[in-house]
Amino acid sequence: MRPFRDRADAGARLAAALACREWTDPVVFGLARGGLPVAAPVAEELDAPLELLVTRKISAPGRPELGLGAVAADGPPFFDRAGLRALGLTPEDIARQVDHARTEARDQVRRYLGSRAPRSPAGHDVVVVDDGVATGGTAIAALRALRAHAPLRLVFAAPVGAPPALDKLSREADEVVCLREPEEFRAVGEFYADFSPTSDEEVLALVPP
Repeated sequence: MRPFRDRADAGARLAAALACREWTDPVVFGLARGGLPVAAPVAEELDAPLELLVTRKISAPGRPELGLGAVAADGPPFFDRAGLRALGLTPEDIARQVDHARTEARDQVRRYLGSRAPRSPAGHDVVVVDDGVATGGTAIAALRALRAHAPLRLVFAAPVGAPPALDKLSREADEVVCLREPEEFRAVGEFYADFSPTSDEEVLALVPP
């Protein structure tokens, strides 16, 4: 399959797939950072505000490279239960790591939005957009954070995703829209010709404080 040129190209194609649906006062949330350039064409096509949502990895105690879940600035965390069992841990055992990740997420939101509070999803159709889905942990944390604010409908959308992860997301979102669901999935970046990191400057240009 022809790769997406970059995140903007992926977002334009995703926007076309979403434009044919009926929406009620939609708000588009891009997962910072890489999801924002994909979400921007979606928001433009749906004539919707573009907002950001930050999630952070929950690390294993003493092993910052090992993720055991994810959490947003608010809302319930997502835990990798299999990972916890493998290490003989419970969610209570990593409460400090959850608090640390949540603090990092809140700090990042403040860095991008300043004193402005993110839009509330209450009473809106909400579209959560990322540049791709490998395991689904950060996306699940994002969906749970937004679900707690009572959106009318909660949709997750991405250009590409691993089928097992998309299956997990289908139990969290009202609908999952994904353009490509390859059976042989190794990394999101393999489906982009240009998968350069999204800078803070790009995020601030898309979602000014």
